[in-house]
Amino acid sequence: MALRFLGTTSDDGDCPTLYEIDGTDEILVQGDRVTDPEHLVQLRDVKPSETFVRVPRDLLIRFAPSARAVKLRPFGEIAHLFREFRHTAWRLETRRGYASDRNSPKWQRWQAGEDIAAEPANAWRENVTAQTAAGKRFERVRIADEPATDGQRFLLASAPSNVAAGEDIRHLTRAQAEQLRLPDYDFWLFDSRIVARFAFDEDDATLGVYVTEDPAEVLAACQARDAAWHHAVPTAQFEKRVASKM
Repeated sequence: MALRFLGTTSDDGDCPTLYEIDGTDEILVQGDRVTDPEHLVQLRDVKPSETFVRVPRDLLIRFAPSARAVKLRPFGEIAHLFREFRHTAWRLETRRGYASDRNSPKWQRWQAGEDIAAEPANAWRENVTAQTAAGKRFERVRIADEPATDGQRFLLASAPSNVAAGEDIRHLTRAQAEQLRLPDYDFWLFDSRIVARFAFDEDDATLGVYVTEDPAEVLAACQARDAAWHHAVPTAQFEKRVASKM
């Protein structure tokens, strides 16, 4: 089963860290192994398979989920949030490609060498324009490899239409994201209050979203947003960087 990074109180990549084990209500704790004989002798009902680690209380307070694991929901069930959010809709994109992009007619046109930077309005961009005209913000940070994958270059080529509609799309390299200890999963964060975390299959197709208002998950998403947004660069600037390396 996959592990999902929840958070850490370490700034230099060392333990302690918390992970959630997907599909369960269990949390995996990473920390320094307990070796003090005086402590070990006081532990109760120890099975041969068990070990013990030490972590700071602050790690559990800040990142341990207070609610049980939420159920996977169809993405369509959160469509209303993109209209009803009050201030910000923020997205982290971490994958090297998306099945929805590869299966679209625009992907075929892009592979044929067509310019897909200026696309006609669709329902998504019309809503972005309406919401940003009301003073709300649509923002994304996209993580890109070096060199960028086809899926990442496709999104970069098609981004101008979304930017023109009102989205602020920025980019980070994967090396930067790893240095910042950003999550390795995609999510939307609405009004710093609701997190919708994506689930994908091995072919990059969206299976659905886990929606939660758990304070620990929301805090982790807000911290990831703040770190990513501080270091990310706008689409036009990143596009020049990618072009210079091709």
